[in-house]
Amino acid sequence: MALNLNTLKTRAITAIVFVAVMLAGIMYNSYSFRALLLIIQVGATIELLALIQRFDEGYKKFPLPLLKYIALVFIYIILPATALFNLYEKSYFYFEGPRWVTPMLIIASILVNDTMAYLVGSLIGKTPLAAISPKKTWEGTIGGLILAVFVIGFGAHKIWGFTILPLLLISTTAAVFGTLGDLFESKLKRMANVKDSGNIMPGHGGFLDRFDSLLFAAPAVWLVLFLFY
Repeated sequence: MALNLNTLKTRAITAIVFVAVMLAGIMYNSYSFRALLLIIQVGATIELLALIQRFDEGYKKFPLPLLKYIALVFIYIILPATALFNLYEKSYFYFEGPRWVTPMLIIASILVNDTMAYLVGSLIGKTPLAAISPKKTWEGTIGGLILAVFVIGFGAHKIWGFTILPLLLISTTAAVFGTLGDLFESKLKRMANVKDSGNIMPGHGGFLDRFDSLLFAAPAVWLVLFLFY
């Protein structure tokens, strides 16, 4: 996979805007964070239903498949947002500081993993990770994971003195499940025969394209912290 500088530039600009919006929503107060999560849920649900309609025109039929897709919306979109807000509310269990520390560490882990996986995969990637996402490689995936753990795990411990165990749990879990979330959304798009779930974010498509990793990572991090810390 050759390194495309134009694509990298577009993705970088979008990532900067994404970080700015997320920072504003998370750091201002709990109401702004709720509003941010609501926007994500509504946008992601609309796009998910649009994708489903493309490969299952009878998705509104009762009881099935309507109930199946209602369950999918709950598990795939509503539950992750609930888990992320719960981590926001309980952040003081893991780190000293404001409540936005834990969700921001999850988001930062995903961003580092995504960016580094793209760069490493572009430079040295040769082995495809999965058929549903041919641009992803094992080399990029492993490189992104290692760098995410190093930058977020050890970096935040060194710079801010955060406890190392939850940092390692968050960075590792977010990187692994973020990648799985990306692959899951790629499968949905493949079934719907579309390139992007939407076009609201240049270089990343729609809400699902941008938040697919977070939708998998947030509940996974919540569960791992609950079980092991």
